Amino acid sequence: MTRPRILVVDDEHRLVRALEINLRAHGWDVATALDGTRALELAASWHPGVVLLDLGLPDIPGLDVIAGIRGWSQVPIVVLSARQDGEDKVEALDAGADDYVTKPFAMDELLARLRAAVRRGAPADTTEAVVEAGELTIDLARRRVLRSGAEVRLSPTEWALVEILVRNRGKLVGRQQLLREIWGPAYSSETAYLRVYTAQLRRKLEVDPAHPRHFITRPGMGYVFEVT
Repeated sequence: MTRPRILVVDDEHRLVRALEINLRAHGWDVATALDGTRALELAASWHPGVVLLDLGLPDIPGLDVIAGIRGWSQVPIVVLSARQDGEDKVEALDAGADDYVTKPFAMDELLARLRAAVRRGAPADTTEAVVEAGELTIDLARRRVLRSGAEVRLSPTEWALVEILVRNRGKLVGRQQLLREIWGPAYSSETAYLRVYTAQLRRKLEVDPAHPRHFITRPGMGYVFEVT
């Protein structure tokens, strides 16, 4: 029987070591990261079945790590944090976490929460975190785009549009879906927004914006991101 994979992310060395020992003893395959950068690398390359994440990391805020993983994967994320304020919990859950456990914690309860997260979650996500498309390199985990090796600065709205289209690459994404996901339900008829932001993306990312290769419009329907 395959051992479930868990990625433990925390900058407390002793706690990480204690968790690793306990989890292995209970049948888990464990990888560990002491900072957010390493966590994103392992999430993309190792494909854990669940992520146990502390919010207070030394390099990248835990909320940004959640956002980075959610850019390409639906792997269950359980936050393990000393922050007990209700606002912190709401922020983590809104960012994409599936559960929130406060320190100090009982190991039996944590194990039960992890098992429940794995049961609710999909099988380990094997979607690629880095997508190559011609001269473009789109890193869904680090939320950045390179064109011919140089990073292109995108606004949060431009990135949101890129992320949705790239995650659904090769598939038609309807106009209403894009408007709802990026701007909210109240904007589901504001199709002019999509025309403006798609034009901006083409100017930044396409070799010939007038004849785009990657950000394709399907008139009256929506948009498609093509890799080739």
